[in-house]
Amino acid sequence: MILFPAIDLYRGQAVRLLHGDYDKMTVYEKDPLTVAKKFVSSGASAVHIVDLEGARDGGTPNFPTVCRIKKESGLFCEIGGGVRDMATVERYLDAGLDRVILGTAAVEDPAFLAAAVKKYGKKIAVGVDIRGGKVAVSGWRETADLDAFAFLERLKAVGVATVICTDISKDGAMQGTNLPLYRKLAADPALCVTASGGVSTLEQIKALAAMGLYGAIIGRAWYEGALDLAAALEAAT
Repeated sequence: MILFPAIDLYRGQAVRLLHGDYDKMTVYEKDPLTVAKKFVSSGASAVHIVDLEGARDGGTPNFPTVCRIKKESGLFCEIGGGVRDMATVERYLDAGLDRVILGTAAVEDPAFLAAAVKKYGKKIAVGVDIRGGKVAVSGWRETADLDAFAFLERLKAVGVATVICTDISKDGAMQGTNLPLYRKLAADPALCVTASGGVSTLEQIKALAAMGLYGAIIGRAWYEGALDLAAALEAAT
């Protein structure tokens, strides 16, 4: 299982939100590249990056920072947040990013999703952010009238292979992740599933790896010093 330590960007800084609430933001590092280099020194091979301003408002306000992380860290970089048209997808991929994650646009613009997958294949992933069994959009501020599992079926139908599934109720709370949800998702061989939200102990990482998940994202637990990244990477193998 690939472990993706996360960098959430807001105004060029590395931050974390609690339950996706922009009013409950903690700034951990003014220079996110410092964080990325710490990931590298611990043995990480990949990083999950989210442009929180992009997710909320659209656009790519943290584009220079994202590019700097990719260029200077050498990590496999996946980026999400505010990717709502083909020009943005191309901008990131042309800049060397390895995978682009669609969120709101995948829900609201199925034609764009299908076109992006057709053109870029496995370089396109979709973030499935779940609140109460429904899909959340617009930086988690809104919840669509769309069942999460029905949405996953729609994604498979257009050829999406990689999904990042977040249980918003667990995100940033450091109270454990939703193992039953990921066990159910792992049973579908058609999807490469990355678990996100509340992954905070070595035992949880081992449990997710044992399910055969593609990946898992860790965030606040590392930033708060509750989880050693080197040990977490070992637990994921």
